[in-house]
Amino acid sequence: MAIQSMQLDPNAAAYTDDEIVGKINAATAAITRESALSQDDLNIVKTAPAAGEFAVKNIHRDSTGKLDIEYDDVAV
Repeated sequence: MAIQSMQLDPNAAAYTDDEIVGKINAATAAITRESALSQDDLNIVKTAPAAGEFAVKNIHRDSTGKLDIEYDDVAV
């Protein structure tokens, strides 16, 4: 393994809410979840959100090269 680096493009085109919903509805891949340890038990991503902010649970780069960030939807 080696350390990899990637950059987010702040000038990238943004999807509208309707475009996002359309892409989700058109998806053919099944959504599955691992049943081993929970995200909270793994403690792989270290975050320190302040009051009113959201804790990041998982970060990965998907097969299309896009950064996927999962976060707790309840602020601390």
